[in-house]
Amino acid sequence: MNIQKLIDKGLKLKSYPKDSVIYEPGMQPRYVYFIKSGEVRMVTVSDEGKEFIQGVFKTGQYFGEPALLTDRPYLAFTIASRDSQIISVNKEDFFKLIENEPNFSMELIRNLSNRLFYKSMMLEELASEKADHRLLTMINYLLTDIKAGENLRVTRQELADMTGLRVETVIRGMKLLAGKGLIKTVKGKIVKV
Repeated sequence: MNIQKLIDKGLKLKSYPKDSVIYEPGMQPRYVYFIKSGEVRMVTVSDEGKEFIQGVFKTGQYFGEPALLTDRPYLAFTIASRDSQIISVNKEDFFKLIENEPNFSMELIRNLSNRLFYKSMMLEELASEKADHRLLTMINYLLTDIKAGENLRVTRQELADMTGLRVETVIRGMKLLAGKGLIKTVKGKIVKV
């Protein structure tokens, strides 16, 4: 969806400073959130305060639609990972987009399918106790979205939060995977070959 179209329709941008919460578990869904600029992470937080990243949404992407479509409370926190500008689209306007924009409808189906695939993949990986296998699966999944020669723009902490591992385990795992030739690193950054 072209975010400029939403602005042209009179929908307002709202600024969210880094680390601000957009919504939290238990809240009733009222909007789908389109990111004009910035980045948002969707996380669950353990009783000990450890974050598990369920998804990361970037400029041009949107989030919050599964809860809105099913009319069920949010299950996770969404937190601005950096300063972000976001357009909140209410339920009525979101359904009009689905009805009147066939390209958007197909994009929505693809996005929901990709998220379902990601969740299924992570459930399978979390059932595996082999940290290096879990890490490799996540890295390969993230590499599909970038071009050959580009660095994977994710920190070791974010990889830990995405896989449920400790940072130290991620660091050891990256060295092990690079040593086996399963990933390529340049100056500590994972590079797509």
